[in-house]
Amino acid sequence: MPRPLVTIAMLLALATAAAAAPAAPGFRVKTLDGRTLDSTTLIGRKVVVLRFQASYCRPCAREAAALGGVIERYRERDVQFIAVHVQDTLTDTRAFVRAHHVTCPVALDPRLTLGNRFGFKGTPYTVVIDRRGEIAARLTGEGAPGRLPKLLDALLAKPA
Repeated sequence: MPRPLVTIAMLLALATAAAAAPAAPGFRVKTLDGRTLDSTTLIGRKVVVLRFQASYCRPCAREAAALGGVIERYRERDVQFIAVHVQDTLTDTRAFVRAHHVTCPVALDPRLTLGNRFGFKGTPYTVVIDRRGEIAARLTGEGAPGRLPKLLDALLAKPA
């Protein structure tokens, strides 16, 4: 193969690899209500939103109502929200869930086992996984409820 064609082929291969989203690590969480959510049963069927938060996180509390609105908006669509309380106690998490009327499944990650696998940067931290199992977005800090609808609509418009 002539040298210029080899160079072009290599550049195309690198560009394609760089454009691919990173695969999300598999996960399995037990929710406060005793259910087990396994990523292997969700990938391919739903967009997954992992919301890493904590009862002691003031921005998490401030955004709880707006996030609840987003959860309700996508409840009947192929989106699975999971609130993951990091470095939190069961008692404090239950109080947060009651106080803020959290309607999505809630799991505990007291030692950041799951959070660290997803590049946890502090609360609030939101990871969106598309139906192919790739990380579509990592939203650090406040503002996720305002940014999620546009992102979710775009992901839901793509074929699974």
